[in-house]
Amino acid sequence: MSTESSTLKTLIIGSGPAGYTAAIYAARADLRPVLYTGIEPGGQLTTTTEVDNFPGYPEGVDGPAMMVDLQKQAERFGTEVMIGMATAVELSKEVGGTHKVTIDNNKILETKTIIIATGASAKYLGLPSEQRLRGGGVSACAVCDGFFYKEQEVAIVGGGDTAAEEATYLANICKKVTMLVRKDHMRASKAMQHRVNAKDNIDLRYNCEIDEVLGDQLVEGLRIVNNQTGIKEEISITGLFIAIGHKPNTEIFKDQLEMDNDGYLITVGKSTKTNYPGVFASGDVQDKEYRQAVTAAGTGCMAALDAERYLASIESL
Repeated sequence: MSTESSTLKTLIIGSGPAGYTAAIYAARADLRPVLYTGIEPGGQLTTTTEVDNFPGYPEGVDGPAMMVDLQKQAERFGTEVMIGMATAVELSKEVGGTHKVTIDNNKILETKTIIIATGASAKYLGLPSEQRLRGGGVSACAVCDGFFYKEQEVAIVGGGDTAAEEATYLANICKKVTMLVRKDHMRASKAMQHRVNAKDNIDLRYNCEIDEVLGDQLVEGLRIVNNQTGIKEEISITGLFIAIGHKPNTEIFKDQLEMDNDGYLITVGKSTKTNYPGVFASGDVQDKEYRQAVTAAGTGCMAALDAERYLASIESL
């Protein structure tokens, strides 16, 4: 295993809107950031065909194209973008200490600051037909993609607060929303259940699961099965939204950084600071409430500013 000889000022782990925005600000502050893209260069937006809600794109933009734009902007200011995945970390608890990050199990980098932008991965059902139609009508974000199904019939899977919230959001813009709940009850709070039940165009179905997503290039319908009776039924829809949760990509930070019960990194107050000096978290890895590209970009900016101020403070010691 090789070790890089020089110590970096700033290492950014992750290449979504949070990571690239952090890189832009860090590079402009002469922090000479090095960014490692991770296993999915560009993050979740690379699986989104159209982005209509990010400022600065009046006609909308293709998700992968937007991430290419962000990468080019980061590189224009001097960010070194590298293909690779952080596989282990050894963090220092000392102010001004050096952190060690292992890349692809074979290269160790030393750095004074780390900006974590590894994001969160949406949980999917795992059906081959579902995976095949991701970007063709299957989505894990109703707020991101619901607009494209205005006045159409859609379905949503899930029984928690997120599913209930997204179902009511879709009900405001879609003709009909079929909500599929695997159990005989919803996990959502009573308040959220009341919101669902108050919508006349939400068809709430308990004990129902998806047997197959129908369609060749685009979603055309669902074959659903009642897990109590075994009875199958086909319904026509144009959009399917999966709302069964997200998993933050924080595995390598366990036993070092503070996390909540779901594995999201905990940051101090309104900052991006973690419980280790010089380690900052931005984007979906620490945000379980909003999970939008624009909010991720905002916290990426914050992380770069926090890193810059931290480096200035240790240089004066």
